Amino acid sequence: MNRKELPKYKQLKEEILSWFHTGHLKPDDLMPSENEIAAQFGLSRQTVRQTLGELEKEGLLYRKQGKGTFVSAPKARPVRDTPMIGMVTTYISDYIFPHIVRGAEAVLRERGYGLLLSSTDNDKEKEKEGLRSMLGHSLSGLIIEPTKSAQGNPNLNEYMTLQYHGVPFVMINERYPELDCPCLKVDDEEGGFLAAEHLIKLGHRRIAGFFKTDDLQGANRMKGFIRAHRHYEVPMIPDAVAYYSSEEKQTKPHAAALALLKAEQEERPTAFVCYNDELALALMGTAKAGGIRVPDDLSIVGFDDSTLALAADTKLTTLTHPKTAMGAQAAELLLDLIAGKAGGTAADIVYKPELVARESTRAVNV
Repeated sequence: MNRKELPKYKQLKEEILSWFHTGHLKPDDLMPSENEIAAQFGLSRQTVRQTLGELEKEGLLYRKQGKGTFVSAPKARPVRDTPMIGMVTTYISDYIFPHIVRGAEAVLRERGYGLLLSSTDNDKEKEKEGLRSMLGHSLSGLIIEPTKSAQGNPNLNEYMTLQYHGVPFVMINERYPELDCPCLKVDDEEGGFLAAEHLIKLGHRRIAGFFKTDDLQGANRMKGFIRAHRHYEVPMIPDAVAYYSSEEKQTKPHAAALALLKAEQEERPTAFVCYNDELALALMGTAKAGGIRVPDDLSIVGFDDSTLALAADTKLTTLTHPKTAMGAQAAELLLDLIAGKAGGTAADIVYKPELVARESTRAVNV
């Protein structure tokens, strides 16, 4: 949901929160009256009253009888015996995420911090709940992986509340574009380019790509895949790009691959580029079930160089993802922000992926 689709009182709430965040209104400043706000934004007094009531309930405003509504000072957070860092990821126990968590945890433990974990299960509403819960735990800072980053940020209020209360955070894998926070991520567009380039240089001219596009990682990998075809002047075959959402990952890529592989041999793709290793192995199984051999008949490239890449009988060609190093560097960067070493800001860290060629790709048969 974008900002214009939000209810009017929530749009107003975002605007008022931005006043706090930018310093337009400071603690103990008198708020404009309901009439003034209503006139400024063309809203009813009822809508303004609803917004101010919600902000008061959250402790961001307070009223003085006969004097008006004032901006609250950020609440002092109680001091813990062991300072805590929160980590919000889309998943905790699946795929590459345990490596990221272990990397962060090792650094934090060494520096005397504990780690509190939360998973959104790639659900925007759960992200909101997780952020609100984290704010209630008196944390020193947060490491956050945004949920479905290509679909906007309906939880901007929660992020602005974190900033208002002085809770620093860094993002991993991607960042919501409107947030000004450090981010650690892979150059996903370059990775998509390298995957397609590898196959093109092996002589493949009919290459299909499968990308999850509700996150920016997948959208950028798809962009790189398309750019490689344009760069090498290789026409893309019909239906060359199959894109899907998180909810469709068990069905749509499989159906698209089956349809492509049922084509006549001279029209059938000779190679697949996949959003990640997990999908690459699933489509390898789809191909083999149809009597198509990997890599003799079909080359396949994954992404992330996960443990899955070496688990199959045919070892997977893939692109690297730093995983453990990303978690460790995210923790180090956040602790620098907490200590004021970065002056409240820090540059992004962008990892360049490398192609790891294994058994699942080979030169096309001529």
